[in-house]
Amino acid sequence: MPFKKVAPTLGEESLETPPVIISQDEKVIKDVSFAVQTMSRYTLWESACLVQAIAATRMLNRRNIETTLYLGIARDTKGIMHAHAWVRSGSLYVTGADAKQNFTVVNKFAGGRKNRGGSFDKISRD
Repeated sequence: MPFKKVAPTLGEESLETPPVIISQDEKVIKDVSFAVQTMSRYTLWESACLVQAIAATRMLNRRNIETTLYLGIARDTKGIMHAHAWVRSGSLYVTGADAKQNFTVVNKFAGGRKNRGGSFDKISRD
C-alpha cells in the first residue's frame, strides 16, 4: 500500500505526544514493544523499521495509549540516503530506538490521544 494512503491513519501529522508516561500504561507499552520485535523476526515478509513502527502505533492506539511515530533520514559515508522510522510512547521508545540518533526527523505523527482534555504539542521548526 502506498505511504500516502497509510499516512492519514498514523495520527495527526507534524505533531507529537508529550514525553510523559502514565504508570498503568508502562507494562502494556513494554509488552507491545516485545511483541513487535519478536514478530518481526518470524514474518514471511520483511518487517523493517516502518512496518514495526506502524504495527506498534496501531497496537498502542487501539489500547488508547498515545504514541508518536517519527520518520527520519540520513546519508551514509558514501552519500547514500537512508530512512528510518521509530515510535515513542510517553518517555519509552517502542521500536527503532537503536538507530534513531543517526537520523534527522523529517516528520512526526501523534496518535492515540486519550480523553484527558489536552492536545498534542505542535512541532517546532527551527
